[in-house]
Amino acid sequence: MPAPSNGHLKKDITLFGAFAIALGTTISSGFFLLPGMAFEVAGPAILAAYLIAGLIIIPPLLCKAELATAMPRAGGVYFYLDRSLGPMAGTITGIATWISLTLKTSFALVGSGYYIGLFMDDPPVLLISIGLAALFMILNILGTAKTSQVQNLLVIGVLSILILFVIFGFPEIQWKHFEDFTPHGTDSVVSLVGVVMISYMGISKLASVAEEIRNPERNIPIGIFLALGTAIIIYMVGLAIMIGVLPGDELEGTYTPAADAATAIMGSTGRVLISIAAIAAFLSVANAGILSASRYPLAMARDHLVPLVFRRLGRYNTPTLAIIATTVLIVIQVLALDPLVIAKYAGTTKMVLFALLCVAVIVMRESGIHSYDPGFRTPLYPWIPLLGFFLCIAVIGFLKWEAAVFAIGLVAIGVTWFFWYARHRVRRYGAIHHVFAKLGQNRFDPLDIELREIIKEKGLRKADPFDRIIASAPVIDAPAGSTFEWVTSEAAKKIAQATGLNADTVARDFMQGTRIGATPVSGTLALPHLRHAEVDHPFVVLARIEAGLEIEFDPDATTSRKSALINAIFYLVSPDDDPAMHLRLLAKFAGCVEEEGFADKWKQASSPVQIRDILLQTDRTMTLELHHDCPGRQFIGQAIRDLDLPQGCLVAVIHRGPQTIIPSGDTMLDHGDAVTIIGEPDGIHALRQRLESEDTNETLDDD
Repeated sequence: MPAPSNGHLKKDITLFGAFAIALGTTISSGFFLLPGMAFEVAGPAILAAYLIAGLIIIPPLLCKAELATAMPRAGGVYFYLDRSLGPMAGTITGIATWISLTLKTSFALVGSGYYIGLFMDDPPVLLISIGLAALFMILNILGTAKTSQVQNLLVIGVLSILILFVIFGFPEIQWKHFEDFTPHGTDSVVSLVGVVMISYMGISKLASVAEEIRNPERNIPIGIFLALGTAIIIYMVGLAIMIGVLPGDELEGTYTPAADAATAIMGSTGRVLISIAAIAAFLSVANAGILSASRYPLAMARDHLVPLVFRRLGRYNTPTLAIIATTVLIVIQVLALDPLVIAKYAGTTKMVLFALLCVAVIVMRESGIHSYDPGFRTPLYPWIPLLGFFLCIAVIGFLKWEAAVFAIGLVAIGVTWFFWYARHRVRRYGAIHHVFAKLGQNRFDPLDIELREIIKEKGLRKADPFDRIIASAPVIDAPAGSTFEWVTSEAAKKIAQATGLNADTVARDFMQGTRIGATPVSGTLALPHLRHAEVDHPFVVLARIEAGLEIEFDPDATTSRKSALINAIFYLVSPDDDPAMHLRLLAKFAGCVEEEGFADKWKQASSPVQIRDILLQTDRTMTLELHHDCPGRQFIGQAIRDLDLPQGCLVAVIHRGPQTIIPSGDTMLDHGDAVTIIGEPDGIHALRQRLESEDTNETLDDD
């Protein structure tokens, strides 16, 4: 069946896939092509230039990792700058990045054509390049999983051959080649940094496919910095071997430095192997380039900055038209342009974008948007973003003026497109307006709503106490005819008893928030919520109104609804100092209600234990009602410390009639107790299997 035209992309990219995309787009021209030209400029000191470039890129990559974990959306840099600096910045960024990515991809395809041509007589380089573009277009249309698998294989192949290159090449290094380390002076090293910086640009492509990465809060930063660390090591060791085994006059200006070095080390076999690695590396760049570049038209179409047709997902849940348009642009570049020169100019654009990313982190942090919730935060804020900004600007200053003119041209194209096409189609502002709010300007509240939706999609973090607070939650089973005011008053009393807050104040705050439309309503669920400075941990009260009750909103409420008929109310109180966790818990509650079958289970639950179980039906929790004829009966009469539970499992709470007990090791379990156990998925699964097996064996013995 065809996918919905505007659905979400599948999360098919694993941690290794993320690492492969980042590394595979990095180890290409910077290793197989650029060293010979760089050696001509700076001699053996190119090692220092590559190392400095790798260190300079760390601050902007830290900023990019933070933004990517807060907003894992297709489009990467475009999405972050659009949401932080506004749609004009987003338009400029999206178009500039899309063009720069396609230019680099076209360069990689031409490079592939030349290396493949080494095995042919009179090779048709352009036809080979266009054929490869068509091949990768088809792979990308068929799905990210297939694209990622190809990427993984290419990167594994390249790394395997490079390991052989290092093993055989390192013992052959002639260290006398390094004696005149800076033959052209230190100025040559400084001027070269801005050029070799292009070698590391591919790592940033990972953010373009952040929406398709599993567990993005973990895998994006790990993938980025594993790739960066690996790339720096490969460049340092590989360059040392090239310099150490080739005489300077042979290395200067060569377009095949790695192949020449491999020939010196292993003869014709080495040349063939390293040529295969070069081809695989260029193909990896081309494959990942089409994958990441095509996400920019998709993301911009979602925001009405380019025609909506580009946001449609095809049969395989991929942005088919965006992929085709990207490939067409690449083919035009292959036929009409000199990719090597233009790719250098595209590097300048990347440095401008990196500088803006550092600004974006500062804007998002200072905006005060509680739903800005990155899983990874840039350390030493704001000094790292400021350092990254000034370093990127300094690197641009080392490049030739023609590159700056090219970047200015891309900016002009973006501005022109925004005023001609996009300006009248968007009513959106960036997070920078939240910063202006401190000076009395307007805020853009829909951005907060969008970030909350992202929080909902990302889900809870491992440390969030959702299972614990549900396991110990009081339950109100409200009788028919109950009013919202009565249920809220009863919930406030239970919250006051647990937290020490004033019940009347809590009830009044819940009622006020609901009246003005600040209480989220999802289907038949209402989520009154508060954050309070005197609360040290989250606490929730679950209320079921089987017959339903109506909540009315004030006429001037922020919601367009005048009333809502609900049969579930979750009252949440959280500490004031962790608004992001508060929002994640709210999002989790809303997600539970949206699961299939929730309404029927909610109405049919016959006890507080069953009501809590509806929300606790995960692979990390289980609830046992201890009876002499039910699984778990062997626990009756035992102390908690004596229970034989799998590693990582613990008894979180015991419900004994109307009493809720937070157990200690000495707490004894009684007949009729409802015991909630939480733990790691493997431990909970093992406990379930053990109880089922023991129950089956005892039943057979009784028979």
